[in-house]
Amino acid sequence: MSQQQRDTIDQVLRHSGLDLGGEVAEQRRRYREMMSAIPLPGDVRTEDAALGGVPVVVVTVDDVPATSTILYFHGGAYAIGAAALSVGLASGVARAAGARTVSVEYSLAPEAPHPAATDDAVAAYRGLLEDGVPAGAVVLAGESAGGGLALAAAVAIRAAGLPAPAAVYLVSPWVDLTLSGESIVTKAPVDPSVDPAGLGRRALDYGGGHDLGDGRLSPLFADLTGLPPLLLQVGGNEVLLDDSTRLAARAAAAGVQVTLQVTPGVPHVFVGFAGMLDEADRALAEAGRFLATHLAG
Repeated sequence: MSQQQRDTIDQVLRHSGLDLGGEVAEQRRRYREMMSAIPLPGDVRTEDAALGGVPVVVVTVDDVPATSTILYFHGGAYAIGAAALSVGLASGVARAAGARTVSVEYSLAPEAPHPAATDDAVAAYRGLLEDGVPAGAVVLAGESAGGGLALAAAVAIRAAGLPAPAAVYLVSPWVDLTLSGESIVTKAPVDPSVDPAGLGRRALDYGGGHDLGDGRLSPLFADLTGLPPLLLQVGGNEVLLDDSTRLAARAAAAGVQVTLQVTPGVPHVFVGFAGMLDEADRALAEAGRFLATHLAG
């Protein structure tokens, strides 16, 4: 554990120039430039494809078997980001779990508000099943808004009567679009990258006039009964901390097998800094063990 590592990443995030609540087209451009500047490991391969009519990016790592699939949903407050820009973290998860990752290019708000993203997520999952991939060989995963989408997809998959995936892995998930967690206020001074006001603007874009407290938009409030095992990883220095702690409590009360890992002193989606942050390396290794165990089971 290195305070210098944490301080360096904090400063990088504070000076990234990304404004979560800013004009969407400009923020998409800035995010694309920022993420495209990070080189991928030389053994990572990507291929554009489609599942259930939804564009996806298939991510494989050389010498890592692709017998299991991680269906992955990128972050970006439902308004920015892209499947191709998530390959860095998605490939790290694939490597740790010994699987391939399929990153979903789900529809973004404000052009396509709820329920478009969830519909795309379920269509991609259904497409995997139709391609002959057993549900027990699939896990859902995502970071930030993508984590919220992965959980919403798990609820929608259950409602549709489809077989459940083996597990769900959520990194710093945004599961409460009403922003009612205490950490939205208490952690704002130490969160270097997520602005509560910006989150609020993006929530309205994604909600498209729907009740933000509806469990289909904010899966924290959904009926979680019968969901597959969950792993939640969240940083201690993020405004969305209480989304994970409350989700863990609600999942446990619903009889869901849930593991909550809170890492002190690290920011939102800290796992994405594997190779730069010791805590991220350890968290990714823990996630790999969790996913491999449930995929094998």
